[in-house]
Amino acid sequence: MTGISSNETYSWLCMYLVSGLGNIACRSLLKQFGGPAAIFRAGFSDLIRVPGVRERVARNITEKVFAIDPDKEWKKMEGRGARIVPFTHEGYPCLLKEIHDPPVILYMMGRSIPIEQDFMAIVGSRIATDYGRRAAEKIAMGMAEAGMGVSSGLARGIDSHAHLGCLMGGGFTVAVLGTGVDVLYPTSNKRLLERVLETGTVISEFPMGTAPEPRNFPIRNRIISGMSKGVVVVEATMRSGSLITASLALDQGRDVFAIPGSIDSFKSTGTHFLIKQGAKLVENADDILSERGFDLSNKGAEADGKKEKPSLKLSPDEERVFQSLGPYPVHIDEIIRSMEDEAGVVLGILTRLELSGLVRQMPGMKFEKAEKA
Repeated sequence: MTGISSNETYSWLCMYLVSGLGNIACRSLLKQFGGPAAIFRAGFSDLIRVPGVRERVARNITEKVFAIDPDKEWKKMEGRGARIVPFTHEGYPCLLKEIHDPPVILYMMGRSIPIEQDFMAIVGSRIATDYGRRAAEKIAMGMAEAGMGVSSGLARGIDSHAHLGCLMGGGFTVAVLGTGVDVLYPTSNKRLLERVLETGTVISEFPMGTAPEPRNFPIRNRIISGMSKGVVVVEATMRSGSLITASLALDQGRDVFAIPGSIDSFKSTGTHFLIKQGAKLVENADDILSERGFDLSNKGAEADGKKEKPSLKLSPDEERVFQSLGPYPVHIDEIIRSMEDEAGVVLGILTRLELSGLVRQMPGMKFEKAEKA
């Protein structure tokens, strides 16, 4: 890691794993002593004078009592290709440092987050409608094409399609997990996670191996909003965790946007509530980009002047399967019947097309051409 030695990184990990030491008290200690090594050298009487540090925690620091063995945690990180980024490091998201209780360290996998990259969070229902999934994809793609990164939670539904749309637009996406970075959840997002790791980043404040416990997800939501310029809620009920994220965003001084839906859709009750409360109603990426100060006056002229991107070269079998699809979902059984090939062969071709961004899989084993194809 640039600018920080392995020994120093290990000291940060040890500090983070001290039993009972939270983010706020940890920051108070850092402000007082300057760094993890100095904190561990401090005496009990000095530690207890720091605001927010309880006697038990001060004792745990001096006696090196950890919630998790740092040596074992370090080996797990090395085994999975994970790393930690301390709060003071240049690779730590700048906006995230501004919130009330930013994680003192972040576990990361994938690429480093570009220092100059701005992000917009896109969140919504796990059990999304076709309308919601399309909206998330379209908005994420539009923002990515304009240079805006997308953050979300890699959950089913809206989150997944936000990440996918950003990837399709050639943008940088960050998946913020409510598990350890080495835990795949949900398991259905295996291919999506692999694509995010290729060109984006996966982050978490939870130690390696942390399971997807319900209490973790509201905690991680403050990171999704905290590292972003604003939050776009695509679909949400009144009891949705996305409304928690929107509330956190407001507390953090971030913009909140909401996508309107059908008045008959239960999935839109939360987004309509946000709009009534003053969230900015948006219909496309341009609405968000203009709000963020992007100059869209020459967008049409620029699009006309761009050369068409060369299409991917498909094999005859890939071309045949691709042409069997349309703009509406087709069930896998129908595709197999029309191809007259073995199911395994057709599924393999569809997987390659999906990874290329030409095809997307919808719920119920249905497939359709991606909007950008």
